[in-house]
Amino acid sequence: MNIVLMGPPGAGKGTQAERIAARYGIPHVSTGDMLREAVRSGTELGHRVEEILDKGDLVTDEVMKEVVKERLAKDDTRDGFILDGYPRTRRQVSHLEEILKDLGKSLTSMILVNASEQEVVERISNRRVCPKCGAVYNLISLKPENDELCDSCSVSLVQRSDDEAETVRMRYRLYMDKTAPVIEEFRREGKLFIVDGSESVDIVAEKIFEHLEKT
Repeated sequence: MNIVLMGPPGAGKGTQAERIAARYGIPHVSTGDMLREAVRSGTELGHRVEEILDKGDLVTDEVMKEVVKERLAKDDTRDGFILDGYPRTRRQVSHLEEILKDLGKSLTSMILVNASEQEVVERISNRRVCPKCGAVYNLISLKPENDELCDSCSVSLVQRSDDEAETVRMRYRLYMDKTAPVIEEFRREGKLFIVDGSESVDIVAEKIFEHLEKT
């Protein structure tokens, strides 16, 4: 079961990735995790990635292709994987096809956990964090017991700058603009499954599982 999982920030993609991984016993592989793992490996590729990141440069499509291929060749992906954060461009879609062909694998499904801009802004802009212990709350769905104080530390919760409404709107629009061609590519191939991320976590998971078991 080889899955590409996509979704705008705040749509609940990470939560669903955890549920899929737990149900089917396959690894959740994110772009960030792959890059960090490559650096830790100490391989020639890892050293190249480390140099790029240390300079503050973006990892090129060609290097990212090598990183993804190296990760998907590991034994823990034998029964499948959940690929999160890749591909992000049409060129990377082609690269993924080449990687899977070389590894003798094929893509089972591309799942888009979708949510409207309004829904995402409401979710993320209501997120609050404890500056002392790092606990995360949501003023809508996961409220602290006492106004905006941390349940454990009793200190005032804060809103991260990335969670401010205007910043969230910008991130959402950037994500959708950047990934629209990728989404359309998968749609044309008949591999795209869209689930409404505004529904409850349990309902979204149920719909994803039903789709995967049919596939």
